[in-house]
Amino acid sequence: MGASSMLTLLLTRPNEFRTLVQYYLWHEKKRDITDPREHVTSGYDRPSMRRCWEFLDLTSRSFSSVIKELQGDLARIICLYYLVLRALDTIEDDMTIPDSTKQPLMRTFHTRLTQPGWSFTGCGPSEKDRQLLVEFPTLITELSHLSPAHLNIIIDITQHMAVGMADYAHLAHKSGKMGLETMEDFDLYCHYVAGLVGEGLSRIFAESGKEAEWLGEQTALSSAMGIFLQKVNILRDFREDVDDGRLFWPRQIYTSYGFDDPKDMCRQDPENAEKALWALSAMTLDTLRHAPACLDYISLLRNQSVFNFCAIPQTMAMATLAVCFMNPLVFQRNVKIRKAEAARLIMNSTNPRDVAYMFRDYARVIHSKSLPSDPSFVRISVACAKLEQWCEHHFPAFVLLTSPSSVAGATTSFAPRDARSRIQTTLAKRERQRKMDKRIEEMRTNGRSNINVDGNGDGEGGYAQPDATMGEMLLYVGGGFFLVMGVSLAVIWVVLRFTKDD
Repeated sequence: MGASSMLTLLLTRPNEFRTLVQYYLWHEKKRDITDPREHVTSGYDRPSMRRCWEFLDLTSRSFSSVIKELQGDLARIICLYYLVLRALDTIEDDMTIPDSTKQPLMRTFHTRLTQPGWSFTGCGPSEKDRQLLVEFPTLITELSHLSPAHLNIIIDITQHMAVGMADYAHLAHKSGKMGLETMEDFDLYCHYVAGLVGEGLSRIFAESGKEAEWLGEQTALSSAMGIFLQKVNILRDFREDVDDGRLFWPRQIYTSYGFDDPKDMCRQDPENAEKALWALSAMTLDTLRHAPACLDYISLLRNQSVFNFCAIPQTMAMATLAVCFMNPLVFQRNVKIRKAEAARLIMNSTNPRDVAYMFRDYARVIHSKSLPSDPSFVRISVACAKLEQWCEHHFPAFVLLTSPSSVAGATTSFAPRDARSRIQTTLAKRERQRKMDKRIEEMRTNGRSNINVDGNGDGEGGYAQPDATMGEMLLYVGGGFFLVMGVSLAVIWVVLRFTKDD
């Protein structure tokens, strides 16, 4: 943002201005791939890899920054993985390529990854990522530097994705109609173009050793991560896709609200606009059902750079879903979240608890914008409630962190006004007493009269005596009574003795 834009933001939205200033001042990049010390893992000293990093910046601004901050050579591997799939997606999206050319090209695309010198110049001149395919030999050169295990993962995912994309492209060519028919078709298509991306990422994370080996086997959760992002993009990019002659909203959605042609949803007359919002709400509902699985996946990650890479796009997608919901501008232009909001999400997406709370907060925004007249109103409410339930189950709101900056090492306390706090405190006291009683009984069994336990009952520290008998208690009370009486009489005698008149 320029100086004039920042000044305008300061005058009109001071809170957003403060957020951006905090981001620019305090948010430091985790690594610099251009640093000579990083060249061993980033490959930036090789002209071919340097060009691949440039392509990453050109093809994706949102993913570029988070990919570069991944640890070690994982950044370079994911960069190449992304570019391969972006090139494949470019071929699929290009409506100027005839089906007779597109079908064999896509179904054999995975074999080109190991074919030195292969390139494709048949994309239309207006295709924005056309140059990536023209200079594809550069990418092939860098793929040859990968380990066989990582290269095989990329080839395998590319093959499965290309087959799925080709099937749907051929189906659209034969029917003469763009778009998808049913919700089942929509789910399968999103799995091919994005769910498989998530599966490949999990396998790469596991193979790199940055995450547990079993993460690569979490196919359902991995697929949900990609599908959620894809469906948000499809929902947001409605107008752009319609203008380009393609549409990914399933026909089952918009025809159920009386639209035969998706372009009709762009009309701004009141009756038409209301029905278009109901269709948008149905798309939002379908997208929301993947959100709990995304939180499940994020909670499994242990490497901080991998966590940031996965969590930041998810929170931004959830924020985008909230700003698009019930927003008629979706049918007029591409709707995006504000820069200050994006900066806040980047700074806060550092641990599962904060990410879950951001999902919950955006779900509340969606629920607050939902209207009772919406046919999806009840189901939207249930979907938002499931996110509330997920958060309360994994990170109860009555448990407070005393050190928010370090969740892993933070101490906890309970919200004093929450009834659950009293229950939890009572249960904790009972557990401590149970441990103490058990320790005392063990010591008695071992024949010891003085038992070494601490105030928490874990057997480490201070001293506690076994329960005294009634006779012992009476003896202690009686002895104390006579001691006090004796001292009192002595004091009285001394006073009388030395104050008597001479």
